[in-house]
Amino acid sequence: MDNTALTALQYGFDTFYFLICGALVMWMAAGFAMLEAGLVRAKNTTEILTKNIALYAVACVMYLVIGYHIMYSSPEGGILPSLGFLIGDENSVESVLAGGEDAPYYSARSDFFFQVVFAATCMSIVSGAVAERMKLWAFLAFAVVMTGFIYPVQGFWKWGSGFLNEAGFLDFAGSGVVHMAGAAAALAGVLLLGARKGKYGANGQVNAIPGANLPMAALGTFILWMGWFGFNGGSQLKMSTIEDANAVAQVFVNTNMAAAGGLIAALIVARILFGKADLTMALNGALAGLVAITAEPLTPTALQATLIGSVGGVLVVFSILGLDKLKLDDPVGAISVHGVAGIWGLLAVVLTNPDATLGAQLFGLACIFAWVFIASLIVWSIIKLVIGLRVSEEEEYEGVDIAECGMEAYPEFTKS
Repeated sequence: MDNTALTALQYGFDTFYFLICGALVMWMAAGFAMLEAGLVRAKNTTEILTKNIALYAVACVMYLVIGYHIMYSSPEGGILPSLGFLIGDENSVESVLAGGEDAPYYSARSDFFFQVVFAATCMSIVSGAVAERMKLWAFLAFAVVMTGFIYPVQGFWKWGSGFLNEAGFLDFAGSGVVHMAGAAAALAGVLLLGARKGKYGANGQVNAIPGANLPMAALGTFILWMGWFGFNGGSQLKMSTIEDANAVAQVFVNTNMAAAGGLIAALIVARILFGKADLTMALNGALAGLVAITAEPLTPTALQATLIGSVGGVLVVFSILGLDKLKLDDPVGAISVHGVAGIWGLLAVVLTNPDATLGAQLFGLACIFAWVFIASLIVWSIIKLVIGLRVSEEEEYEGVDIAECGMEAYPEFTKS
C-alpha cells in the first residue's frame, strides 16, 4: 500500500472512530435524563426530561453558531477569545494527503461533533442540581449562555491552546473543563434558587425526599458508564497507529476500573454510615469514579485507576452529606459528583503523570471554577431579575410537570 492510500485509510478510520465516540457521548444525554428522572419525584418527571432533551438541542445550536469558534479559533496562549461564527471549512483532500505533522488526521466535522456533545454534557450536569423548583424557561435561557459562551471560553483556555494549556495544566478529557465547570454553574444556580420546600427543617434536620423511580436511575447510571468509554476513549483523538490503539485500550480499562472502584467504595462507606446498602450513593460513587479518572485515564495502571476512582467514591458520599448540612439542596448529587470528584481528579493527575505539577493543576482548577462560577452567578442573577428563577410555592407543591409542561409522566391515576 502506497503512502497516499495509507494516509487516506488512516484518515477515514480515525474519523470513523471519532464519530462513534461522539455518538457514545451523545448517548450520555439519555443517561443524564434517566438518572435525573429516577431521582426526582414523580410529579416533576416530565419537566426534567424536557430540560434534558431541550438543553441538548440548545447546546448543539449555540455551539455551532458561536461556541466552537470561541473554543478553537482563538489565539494560542490567550485569555480573551476571538468572537466569530460557525465552524469553518472541512479539510481539503490536498491538506490531508500533504502529510507531515500539521496535516489533519480526522475530519473537521467529526471534531465539531465530538466537541459539541461535550458542551451538552457540561450543561446536563446543571439540570439535576436545580431540579423540582426552577422554571423551565429560566433554565433554557441559562443554557443558551452557558453552551454558547461560558463553557467555550474556559474550554479555549485549555483545549484551544489558551493560557492554561501554556501554563502546563493537564486535563485529558475534562474533569475540570467539563465536569467541574458544570458543577460550578450548578452551584451558582442552587445558591440563588434555594432549597426545595420541606427539604430542611427549622432545627437543622435534613428530610429525605426519595426519587420516584430507582430502576430508571440505575439504568441512567449504566448508560453514563457506557457513554464514558467514548468520552475518555475518544479524547485520545485517534487510534490508527499501534501506540494510539494501545493507549485507547488502556483508557477504556482505566475508565471501567475507576467506576467500579468508586461504586464499591461508596457502597461500603454508606453501609458503615447508614447501616444499609444505599443504592443512590452507590450510583453516585460509580459516577464520581468516572469523573475522577477523566482528567488522566491513560497514565495510571488499572489498579491505580481503581484506587483513584475509590477515593472519588468516598469523597462523594461525604460531600453529599456535607452540602445537606450547609442546606445546599442538590436533588441528584450533581455538585458533589462532578465538582468534588472533578477537583480530586485534577489533583490526582500528579500521582501518575510525570509531566503534571501540583501548582499548574491548582492554578487551572481555580481559574476554571472562578470563571464559570462568577459568570454563571451573574447570568443567573439577570435571569432572576427578568423572568424569575423559581416556580411558585403552589406550583412546586403540585409539581412542575403540570405547571411547566401541562402533562404528567405517570398519568395512570388521572381521571378520564
